[in-house]
Amino acid sequence: MRDVNRIVPDPTALKALVHPDRLKMLGLLRVEGPATATSLAARLGLNTGATSYHLRQLAAHGFIEADPERGTRRERWWKARHEATVFEASGAEGAALDAGLAMTQAVISHHAAAMQRAHDTYDRLPPEWRRAQSLNDFTIPLSPEGAKALVDAMLELLWRAKRDAPEPGAPLPEGWRPFTIQLHGFPYVPEGEGEP
Repeated sequence: MRDVNRIVPDPTALKALVHPDRLKMLGLLRVEGPATATSLAARLGLNTGATSYHLRQLAAHGFIEADPERGTRRERWWKARHEATVFEASGAEGAALDAGLAMTQAVISHHAAAMQRAHDTYDRLPPEWRRAQSLNDFTIPLSPEGAKALVDAMLELLWRAKRDAPEPGAPLPEGWRPFTIQLHGFPYVPEGEGEP
């Protein structure tokens, strides 16, 4: 079982993740391994200059770094420094809470887009991957302590699976591919009550 390294960013670093293109770039570097600004720009439909700027911002805040094993003087490769970003909003206040909420809003949009892509490509999946896919929700009456215990148990299961998996960017065994599980746990808010 390997160690999964994580970053716990400060409020300033969290602000760097609010930009959706940076969030996408960090995700690609974490899942697919090192890449150049040119390859990321082509992948995301961006220009290379903007992509280079975003990569430098991610590096300045400790999310990524240059990959010294790849590239030349003219072509810089970037790699993720951590496999996961951890932010605990429950104890945050003031600027830290504001930065965290802005970052989690960007993550919600990113997750919704990933779910939509999965839905849009479902008909192209082989049957074994269709059977592995799940789209469920459960609303369960719980105390705050019970809800926290349930989320902690699910997170431990997911962290264990991540520790047992090959490192990001490593060659995968035949038939394997990255598999995304998004965990969203929150108190139920009835329709119409969440609008400002």
